[in-house]
Amino acid sequence: MEFAFELALCAHLEEATDGVVARQLGAAVAAPGGRIVDVCLVEPGPEFDERTAIAAETIPPLAVESDVGVGSAVYWKDAFDCHPDTARRVTDRALELGFFEAERRSGREYVRRAVRYPDWFSRLVGIENKPDLGSPGDLERQLRTDVSLALFDEVYLATESYVTRAHLNRLPEEVGVWRFDPASGEREVIREATALPVGETGIEPIEARPLETEIAAVSAGEKARKRRRIAERAYGKGWRTDELPACARARATADGRPRCDHFGRVVDPGTECGPSCPAFEPADPPDVDLDAIREERSPWVADPAGVARRQAGLDRFT
Repeated sequence: MEFAFELALCAHLEEATDGVVARQLGAAVAAPGGRIVDVCLVEPGPEFDERTAIAAETIPPLAVESDVGVGSAVYWKDAFDCHPDTARRVTDRALELGFFEAERRSGREYVRRAVRYPDWFSRLVGIENKPDLGSPGDLERQLRTDVSLALFDEVYLATESYVTRAHLNRLPEEVGVWRFDPASGEREVIREATALPVGETGIEPIEARPLETEIAAVSAGEKARKRRRIAERAYGKGWRTDELPACARARATADGRPRCDHFGRVVDPGTECGPSCPAFEPADPPDVDLDAIREERSPWVADPAGVARRQAGLDRFT
């Protein structure tokens, strides 16, 4: 099952690397939602510790991209190039996380950053999972999109299948290949990935039609912004499921994967658990702190001290 394969690979990468691992992230620019990457490995950069000190959650991208700086405070509405309602939500969230600080002047709210946004990640590695190469689906198209767009520094295919020369010939030569055994956690490098030109303009296929494909040129600046958004989302989201099954037969593995004792395997709570399952027995979910597990097994920090000089937002109401 692809879900169990994906979680096993995430657990392995988290243990085998010093990076942040996340799954199911948007990886398109011109057509948002047009490409979802299965797994992303975010490798730490020179100021990673500064990022962990700010917040455990994702800092809103629009807050990072706004005209709010660390110097003079600005009127919150003037700092964003978006609808005022969106700007208000982003401002409130940035204040809640302690990324922004607020003050009032003549009845108006002004905000500044509590800290400069750090240079906290270096490389992004994108991984497409296809346990069974006998059922490739849209694999070739997905990987060609990843290569031509070049959002990730490297792209890999992870599979449980035996990889033949014919399989390799059907894949873009820049794509690396891993053979991964989810039961043992062993990963064999069949082919190393080639570094992609993340600092150059990329080409994103938008829509394929008979005899033609609509494409969009994505600038290096647009890619840099999207890469930061991917890294931020990965840091806040991680790879574990949000909730464990509310079933007496459910438990969590040592690394936080949902497992069913009845079936003796990792299960997908969203599609396999609940009243439709013949082994379902209603109960409270397993009492497991998934954040504590993530913190213990990765460089992510669950409860950082924060960087704001005062409790963000309280002075808005004085």
